[in-house]
Amino acid sequence: MLAVLLAAAVFFGAAWGYLRLLQIPAGGGAVAALPAGGGSLLHDTHVLLAFAALAGTALLAGICVAAPRISPLASGLPGLGLLAWSVLYLVRVRRAVAYIPLKHDTFGVGFEAMLFNGVLAAAGFVLVVPLFVPSRWRRRVPWGGEQLDAVAAVPASTLISSDWAETAPIPQPLQPLQPLPPLPSAPTQTMPQQPPDDAWT
Repeated sequence: MLAVLLAAAVFFGAAWGYLRLLQIPAGGGAVAALPAGGGSLLHDTHVLLAFAALAGTALLAGICVAAPRISPLASGLPGLGLLAWSVLYLVRVRRAVAYIPLKHDTFGVGFEAMLFNGVLAAAGFVLVVPLFVPSRWRRRVPWGGEQLDAVAAVPASTLISSDWAETAPIPQPLQPLQPLPPLPSAPTQTMPQQPPDDAWT
């Protein structure tokens, strides 16, 4: 689902924004016309929307590439598609252009412009990077889960050897507790009586 969402964002969002921001420099040493006459673009709504479309697509692609919990196929499949389209453009330009959907719409024209300028090839190389990172293909488990998964994967018959099973003592049923014998009473000691005072007289 993320791969389909990213591919749609590249075709609709990035292509539309790139076409609206595309400025072709003048040739022959002439100075190209600068957007907004070289002033600020913060008050140009069309430029801001185009920047937002490109930034949103780049943010989604960056999350799919960098987030370790996301499958590498989320960015790898659209990246492989963009690279395949770029290779086809190098081999057969007419056929690569013929496969672009909505060629007469803004999205198709913007996608064609990104294909001609090498933007799709650059984006494809970035998107396929997670496919070659081995850690992205491993299932992440919580702390201590590796030991639990390892024990669960071992059959119960192999956990207890036959030799130990033959020599192990058979557990006996528990016997009821017997009352403890009473403690011997301590002998009573009598204090010696002092003789009366008149006995010394």
